Amino acid sequence: MTFYERVYETAKLRGLSIKKLADKIGVSDATIYTWKRTGAPTGKNLTAVSEALGVSIDYLLGNTDDMHQSSNNEMPVDLDEVLSKLGPAVSFGGKELTDEQKLKFYEMAKLMFGE
Repeated sequence: MTFYERVYETAKLRGLSIKKLADKIGVSDATIYTWKRTGAPTGKNLTAVSEALGVSIDYLLGNTDDMHQSSNNEMPVDLDEVLSKLGPAVSFGGKELTDEQKLKFYEMAKLMFGE
């Protein structure tokens, strides 16, 4: 998978269009589309994409298939938005889920139901 394909698929998983991702990292969507031809950006754009998508640079570059979050621990989507869709008390096995678990649950549900 190319750098652009990883960015596109991860953004889609996070509920972001290329336009929204571009706005979030402060570049034009045309800049992101050029990565189809040119490969990965360097420096601040590479870091910005990693942080915006909540994955490591190594994942984006294809050095690993582990989508672990980058070291900034920033949630890739707005948790308040997730909670408003899930409701305030989401539990499994009688235990309330943590914010991170709720986010993962939300992302899985989006994939399952094609949202």
